[in-house]
Amino acid sequence: MLTQKCIAAGALCAAALIVSPASSLAAEPVDSAEAAIRAALAKWTEDFNAGDAQKACDLFSPELRYDYRGFPERNYRDICNALQNSLTDPTKHYRYALAINDVLVSGNLAVVRLTWTLTVNEAGAEPQVSQERGLDVFRRESDGRWKIIRFIAFAEAR
Repeated sequence: MLTQKCIAAGALCAAALIVSPASSLAAEPVDSAEAAIRAALAKWTEDFNAGDAQKACDLFSPELRYDYRGFPERNYRDICNALQNSLTDPTKHYRYALAINDVLVSGNLAVVRLTWTLTVNEAGAEPQVSQERGLDVFRRESDGRWKIIRFIAFAEAR
């Protein structure tokens, strides 16, 4: 009798896990997750190039931590402030181009190896172009959107 109750309880728990919101997040096919991440990065590029710091900031989780060569570890507020300051600077125009090398998805986490090419135009000066190689760690949030929770990057002069 006890064994039947344990089996029934186990089956009930398994059924609850199958239909729970958390398991439905984990059930997203890798191809679909990769496409969503690529779309999020493309949208970020559009928002950044349009000068919309608020929308660009939306790609990052509030839990963000990141390392950029030569600077101390930074967080969500730091990157959003930097985006706001840069994109509202009337003396400079920033433009990014994106090259995604790899997207590796495992459950609710993904790692993206990428290279950004940044062009900075300032009145009366030659455009400055740099490449920034990086590794972004994404997490699927409870609303299903993929956000960056960690990244490391470094720039190389061209």
